[in-house]
Amino acid sequence: MNKFNKTVNKPIILSGNFSDASKFRPLPTAPGKWPYHLNIEDVMPNIKNIKNELIFNVVGDTGSAKDLSFQRLLAQQLIKQAEKQDEKPQFLYHLGDIVYDHGEAHEYPAQFFRPFENYPGPIFSIPGNHDAEINPLNESPYQSLDAYMDVFCDSEQRYVEFSGGSKRKSMIQPNVYWTLNTPLATIIGLYGNVAKFGVISDEQRFWFIEELKKAALDMDKKALIVCLHQSPFSSDINHGSSLAMIKFFEDAYEEAGVKPDIVFGGHVHNYQRFIKHYPDGASVPYVVAGAGGYAMLHPIAKEGDPDISTDSDLLDNVELENYCSEQYGFLKIKIVKTEEGLGLIGEYYTIPLDAKEDTDFDPTLYDQFEILLKRHELAAC
Repeated sequence: MNKFNKTVNKPIILSGNFSDASKFRPLPTAPGKWPYHLNIEDVMPNIKNIKNELIFNVVGDTGSAKDLSFQRLLAQQLIKQAEKQDEKPQFLYHLGDIVYDHGEAHEYPAQFFRPFENYPGPIFSIPGNHDAEINPLNESPYQSLDAYMDVFCDSEQRYVEFSGGSKRKSMIQPNVYWTLNTPLATIIGLYGNVAKFGVISDEQRFWFIEELKKAALDMDKKALIVCLHQSPFSSDINHGSSLAMIKFFEDAYEEAGVKPDIVFGGHVHNYQRFIKHYPDGASVPYVVAGAGGYAMLHPIAKEGDPDISTDSDLLDNVELENYCSEQYGFLKIKIVKTEEGLGLIGEYYTIPLDAKEDTDFDPTLYDQFEILLKRHELAAC
């Protein structure tokens, strides 16, 4: 039994040194052209008709090489939600770690294509560290993200040879870091490579700052959302916060002169919702949504644990507002245009731990939050 009883209420960092903290694999050649934009109309032509409401799912870390049962249950609930007549999500944005443990092509049928075969909308993504890893024991040598590129960064939409006969076609994302342009949101996806706490190349850093500047020009009409697999803030005892990614974001915000409306991350296998307060009065929510199905969930740290620390000014003015570390789950995000302006509503749904594939059940609404965009006010409902 854990001798510490009270959970922390702010992000933490893990004590000690980690051999994979600066691990890096070269990026594959981008199939698209700079600045790596994809207009969602190129994949969903009918979305042009959407003027006042955009709805989509967000989830990370759905892959699992050990036990696929909760991955399948979660995928079933995503499909069920996306098939509803009212307020159904139009697409899924995956936060990475689609395939464990080494991003191998032969794992995609079981860990991606079969469970998500009947998801009715497009599936966009950013790579996770496991998607980019290489199995040294694989008899057929391959490069980092080879399979991922075939599935998500193809030059045209077509059937994937190693999909196991799936009818889902490849996606046409222009790069492993890229921007999705939608009628009501600009979604910037970053790639943190294979390092435990993430590593961003100089070229990607320059690109991100330019994307923030461009997105700022449309912030009166669109939400600005940033996604990164390695969550900057976390209170869990498996990964903890990434000081490298926090500093990367803070420096980029300062140089670009703009902050996003919300940041989504995965990597940590649970749900956490933080709010970061800035001296200028702005607040930015950071949401961890990595409880997508991997066989092990990550617990939240307890106060007094000698293996954690909060001794960094990069963690100042950040509060942990809600979390769920004992159930799998996913997000539904709604961006709504009203006479008052834009609003973003987030809903986090969980799956019962005793759920079975052959039973009919509905997920539980665990957390709900609302952001009044451009005023950067986060109010828990």
